[in-house]
Amino acid sequence: MTLQQILTPAIIEAVQKQFDSTIDKIEFQATRKDFEGDITMVIFPLLKVIKGNPVEIGTKIGTHLVENVAEVEKFNVVAGFLNIVISDAYYLTFFNGIKDNSSYGFVEASSSATRGKAELSEAKAVMVEYSSPNTNKPLHLGHVRNNLLGYAVAEIIKASGKKVYKTQIINDRGIHICKSMLAWQKYGNGQTPETTGLKGDKLVGNFYVAFDKEYKVQINDLIIQGKTEEEAKKQAPIIIEAQQMLLDWEAGKPEVMELWKTMNQWVYDGFAQTYKSLGVDFDSYYYESKTYLLGKEVVQFGLEKGIFEKDADGSVWIDLTPDGLDRKIVLRSDGTAVYMTQDIGTAIQRVKDFPDVGGMVYTVGNEQDYHFKVLFLILKKLGFDWAASLYHLSYGMVELPSGKMKSREGTVVDADDLMKEMTTTAKSISEELGKLAGYSEEEKAKLYRTIGLGALKYYMLKVDPKKQMMFNPEESVDFAGNTGPFIQYTYARIQSILRKAEFDTTMSVSIELHPKEKELLKQVALFPETIQDAARNHSPALVANYTYELVKEFNSFYQNVSILGEENKDKKVFRVQLSKKVADTIKSAFQLLGIEVPERM
Repeated sequence: MTLQQILTPAIIEAVQKQFDSTIDKIEFQATRKDFEGDITMVIFPLLKVIKGNPVEIGTKIGTHLVENVAEVEKFNVVAGFLNIVISDAYYLTFFNGIKDNSSYGFVEASSSATRGKAELSEAKAVMVEYSSPNTNKPLHLGHVRNNLLGYAVAEIIKASGKKVYKTQIINDRGIHICKSMLAWQKYGNGQTPETTGLKGDKLVGNFYVAFDKEYKVQINDLIIQGKTEEEAKKQAPIIIEAQQMLLDWEAGKPEVMELWKTMNQWVYDGFAQTYKSLGVDFDSYYYESKTYLLGKEVVQFGLEKGIFEKDADGSVWIDLTPDGLDRKIVLRSDGTAVYMTQDIGTAIQRVKDFPDVGGMVYTVGNEQDYHFKVLFLILKKLGFDWAASLYHLSYGMVELPSGKMKSREGTVVDADDLMKEMTTTAKSISEELGKLAGYSEEEKAKLYRTIGLGALKYYMLKVDPKKQMMFNPEESVDFAGNTGPFIQYTYARIQSILRKAEFDTTMSVSIELHPKEKELLKQVALFPETIQDAARNHSPALVANYTYELVKEFNSFYQNVSILGEENKDKKVFRVQLSKKVADTIKSAFQLLGIEVPERM
C-alpha cells in the first residue's frame, strides 16, 4: 500500500472523531527539504468544513495518526502543513517487497477473459499514431521528435496497464508525391538506390528538391515575361505537368501507377532503415491512398443522415459554427478527397481492423490543432462512441540554432545524418574523458552509439511535448546536468559497484536508515505513480525528469555514505541492494523512453 492509501482512512477517521466533520478529499505533497517529514498533508482545504486554527487542527490530526497508525513515528505542523515522519520499518518493508520485482512500476494489461462485463470498457486498447511521413522525402529532425514522442507515449501507456497498438498513416498520394515522380522522369536518367548507393528516401527527396528549383526558375521566367507572381505559380509548365500526373494517378493510368509504386517502395525501404536505427517500431501501417476511399463512402453516409451538406457546386461541407468552429469542406466539387476525408476513413478503418480499440492518440505537430478539433467533432457527430476517447498529442516544433528547416529547399536536418552526428559527438567527448581502457574497437563503437542516441532521445523527451524546443547536439551529450549521458554514467557506476560486491545480496536485512537512504527510497517509491501520471498526461517528460531526480538523489547518497567500504555487513548488503534497485529503475524508466543503458562507461 502507498502512504496515501495508509494515511487517508486514518485522517478521515481523525477528522470525524476530533471535529465531527466529514471530508472526502485529502491533499498530500512531498515534504519540503527544509522541514522534517516524509509526506505532508495540506490543512488549508479542511478550513471549508472545520472552523479553527490550522496549526491546532494539524496537531490534533497528527496526534491521532501517531497513536493509531503504526507507520507514523512523529509529526510537526508548520502553518497549514502537517509534516508526517514515517518509520524506517515502513520503508524497509516496502523495499523488501519490491527489490526482487523486475517489473516494478509496470502494470500488466489484464486479458478480457479474466474481467467481468463492467470492467471491459476499461480494458479497451489504445492506438497510438506517430511518424506519419510523406513518401517524397527522408525523415528529418521534426520526424525524430515525433517518433520519439509517439513511441515513448505508447510504451508508457502500455506500462500503465493498457493494451497498446502502434501505428502510422503514410501520406503516399497527392501533388507533393507527383512532384518527386515528375522530377525523376525528367532528370533521373534511370537512377535507382542501387545505382547511386543512396537510401531510397534520400534519392526521392533529392528529386523533390530538384522539382522546386526548376519550379522557381520557371516562375521567375514568367514574371520577367510580365506575369504576376500568382499567375506565374499557376502557369509554370512543370506544375501543370505535376497536376496532370496527379489526375493520371487518380484515374489509375498504368505507367503512372507503376512509377508511383516503384518510388514509394524505395522510400519505404529507406524509412525502415531509419526506424531500426532510431529504435522505434509499429504494429500496423495505413496508407492514405487506400483510406481516403473509405472516407468518401462515409461522407456519402453523412450526407444521407443530414450531417453533411452539399453546396451548389457539388462540394460537400459540414457546418460546425454552432459548435464554435467554422464550415469545413470534406469533399471537393470535383469529387476528390481532402485531408479530412482520409483522416475520417483512417480512424474508422482502424477500429474495424482492431475492434478492441477504445481510443486513439495522434502524435502530430501543434500546427494541426484546429484540424484535430474538427476531426474529433465530426467523428462524434457520425455517432462513433470511441470518438469521445480521441487525443491529439500536440507538440511544438524543433528548431536549431541556425533557424527553421525547409524540405523543399533541402535545408532540413536529415534524421540519419543527425544520428551519425550524435554518435560522432559522443565519441569525441568520450575520448576526451579517457575512460575506455580495455575496450575493443567494436565495444567502443557500440558505446558511442548508445551514448549518442541516448543523448538525442533524452534531450528531446525531457521537454514537455507542448513546448517548442531548440535542439543543441553538443549540449545534449554533456556528461553533467540533466542529460542522457549523465544518467547513463550513473547507471554504469552502479553496475561497477555490483560487480565488486562479493557477497549474497538477496537476503533481507533490518537496519536503521541513514537520512540519505530514506530520501533515495522515497524517490524509488514514486516510480509507479510517475508512470501513471505520464500515461494520463501523455508526457514522457515526466518519466525523463523523474529519472534525473532519482539519479541526483543516488549521487547524493553515493557521496555521503560508504557502500562497499561499510563495515556493518547488514548496512553494506542493504546499500548494495538499494543501489541495484536504483539501477533497475533507471533501466526501466529509460526503456519506456526507448533509451539503452551501458553496463560500462
